[in-house]
Amino acid sequence: MKKLNLMIIVLFLFSAFLFGVESEPSEIVGYVAYDCVEGPATNNNFIALPMDTGYVMASELGDAYLGQIDAISRWVPSTQSWFTASYAAGTWFNDFELDPGNSYMINVTEAIVFYSVGSIVPPIQYNLIEGPATNNNFIMVPLDRSDLILASGLGNDVGVVDAVSKWVAGTQSWFTASYAAGSWFNDFDIDIAMPLMVNITEAVNWPDMRHETRY
Repeated sequence: MKKLNLMIIVLFLFSAFLFGVESEPSEIVGYVAYDCVEGPATNNNFIALPMDTGYVMASELGDAYLGQIDAISRWVPSTQSWFTASYAAGTWFNDFELDPGNSYMINVTEAIVFYSVGSIVPPIQYNLIEGPATNNNFIMVPLDRSDLILASGLGNDVGVVDAVSKWVAGTQSWFTASYAAGSWFNDFDIDIAMPLMVNITEAVNWPDMRHETRY
């Protein structure tokens, strides 16, 4: 992901107004746009689904960008590995169900802007679990957490994180802020709707006020 363009648009249904009937705004919708670029070898880009796009399956999302996306991957924390739906010969293989609010890796065949368009999803709680070796989990910075502006701030808010990583599509590699001896190293800016990988030191639900925030 070279750059994250964010615009949450509040749209009101004006039909009642046009017909002279008083009505409260009935829906909040909008979009988030992710600039997806070609890399030096592979073309993987990290996206999230902060909006309820209406796509139920990975294949539906892929079909919306047919010819531009040929693989969609989800992270499986319990095995610390990717599960990938891929497109070939006119068919999607290993299709899987999408979850609004979660993060995914897509492989593009050309530079595109990926749009997550729809109604705003309810607040997401991530069940961050320990894996068989490493403990990486994938999250999205919640839309209501504009107070989180640094990777270190997110790590401290979760409280049991010793690494926060962002995907750099231009180099097809991770850039990681790490926590050790009471300090964060290689900190970087984050924003709402940004997909990130976090490594945890113990299982935790986040956001969840039952855990202690580390400051």
